[in-house]
Amino acid sequence: MKTNNLSILLIVVGAIVGAIIYLDSGKAAKAPVESVAVVSVALPTATTTPAPSQEKTAKPAEPPTLSLKEMRYERAKELTTPDGFINTSTGSVQAPITIGQFIGKKVVLLDIWTYSCINCQRTLPYLKAWWEKYKDKGLMIIGLHTPEFEFEKKYENVLAAVEKFGITYPVALDNDYSTWRAYRNQYWPRKYLIDIDGYIVYDHIGEGGYEETERQIQKVLAERMERLGKKDGVALPVTKESAAARPESPETYFGAFRNENFGNGARGTIGEQTLAATEEVKRNTFYLVGDWNITREYAENKNANAQILFKYKARDVYFVASSEKGVRAALYLDGGMLKGKGASAYACRLQGFCGGEDVSANGTVFIKEDRLYKLIQHDGIEEHTLKIEIESPGLKAFTFTFG
Repeated sequence: MKTNNLSILLIVVGAIVGAIIYLDSGKAAKAPVESVAVVSVALPTATTTPAPSQEKTAKPAEPPTLSLKEMRYERAKELTTPDGFINTSTGSVQAPITIGQFIGKKVVLLDIWTYSCINCQRTLPYLKAWWEKYKDKGLMIIGLHTPEFEFEKKYENVLAAVEKFGITYPVALDNDYSTWRAYRNQYWPRKYLIDIDGYIVYDHIGEGGYEETERQIQKVLAERMERLGKKDGVALPVTKESAAARPESPETYFGAFRNENFGNGARGTIGEQTLAATEEVKRNTFYLVGDWNITREYAENKNANAQILFKYKARDVYFVASSEKGVRAALYLDGGMLKGKGASAYACRLQGFCGGEDVSANGTVFIKEDRLYKLIQHDGIEEHTLKIEIESPGLKAFTFTFG
């Protein structure tokens, strides 16, 4: 009897469990609330989704067509952070100018120079001639003055040089080299010719090439006139280049930064050096005698009667120097006292030449202003040994340059 009751109980429990399992199997499984990711999907409607056969493939954008100038030439760079202007207005306050203001109107010749550079100075007669010939025919010359030495950053020094050289076209000061770097330039002088569309169509490094440069100026001026519908002609005779012999002596620096031609002292070394005379003076090598302070840019004598010796082969000898108080120096050539301007023609004939324009009749030069001094001018390329004897301390010697 107990067995039958147990069997009946088991049958009833099994039926209940089976019913529960059956009912649960019809429900969707739920993930925990914190693990559900809700994604919003915008479904296209029938009216906005075309059938596959109606879909259009977008055409790729065509690259812009480059003009011949754009493919061939680089665009001119603007003057960046200029440090002053000269000859840009008639009043005392100089107005700023830009290259951009002349694009579409004029042709621009950008001349990178610095006033103590003899190579730059020798280009000035040609620049001034081009300015007078073509300024009324659409040429704008801008002299970009980028200094080689610290004293060339002074506005008053540049202004004095511009007035001395008779420059009347605009000059912009580039003391921080920002425009120099924008043009990736490395030379004094350098000229960039910019056409009416603002492209650099020609550039020239250094001296020379004057006839070629002027013909390029005429070419782009003619293009400008045609574009602007002007009838003026620009086919003027070009300024002839003088055929001067080239010196065999290189530009020579006294400062530690570039004094690799220092004959009897420690090269590339900043500080004071006491130096004795030497019996042999090699060509294109400078020698100092006395107590000297060598700085990055120049060498300055610290005692009276200090000397500089240099054997050169050139026609002209120039000396970039300065002195805060002013100092006089006597010049000797091959052991004899030099005769300068004002000396008698007979005295000049005896030595075969006369000293440069900065040398007095008694063979001395007074150095004070930060500039280039002309010491010697021969009729042709000659080799001589120059001795400069400085009467008192304070002469700053920067470079020898030659013509």
